[in-house]
Amino acid sequence: MLNFDRVISEIQNIGLYNLVLQDIQKITGKEHPDRQEIAEVLEKEPQILRDYMQTNVEYNLSNIHLRDIDFSHLPDTCKKKAEEVNKNLALLREIEKYTLDFEQSSTLVLIFSVEFFVLFSVQYFIVLLDLKEWQWYIYSFFAASIAAAWWYAKKEKKKYAINSALYEKTYEKTLKLIADLEKEGCLKKEELYIESSDDHI
Repeated sequence: MLNFDRVISEIQNIGLYNLVLQDIQKITGKEHPDRQEIAEVLEKEPQILRDYMQTNVEYNLSNIHLRDIDFSHLPDTCKKKAEEVNKNLALLREIEKYTLDFEQSSTLVLIFSVEFFVLFSVQYFIVLLDLKEWQWYIYSFFAASIAAAWWYAKKEKKKYAINSALYEKTYEKTLKLIADLEKEGCLKKEELYIESSDDHI
């Protein structure tokens, strides 16, 4: 559901995608590859397109470059499928963050950050506050926090796997619904494309 004209423009002009652009520059051997050259690299090197998409998810930008379907001019025969498409698009935007590898997610970074803070606090209480007589209780608390963090990370990893699978299934289903609506003359997919994002830094 990417708008490839938008993808190419963003890679060319937005600093957020500099690493993606650098990979394209290496492949083409050109400092300023044109739109056609970028399109060819994206087609031949799927990993570069995945890097673009991952960058978006990491920065809370969507790879769903389609707007919801406007019902005002649709015939009644098209509305049920159009409603399902809009519902699916909302779900895809909501769970898109789960398409990241869990190991690269902000959730795992947060878990590690909390554990680092707990470790620092343990050392603070034992050494600086001279609570050595309480050290086994404090270390027990630290051990319990590690166990809790491990359990939470395992739970979140499972959540990522479930939502990632749901995303893939819903994505394919939505593409098919849009293709059906096009065949039935209800809409043109190109008219749904969002040309640019206001969310870039």
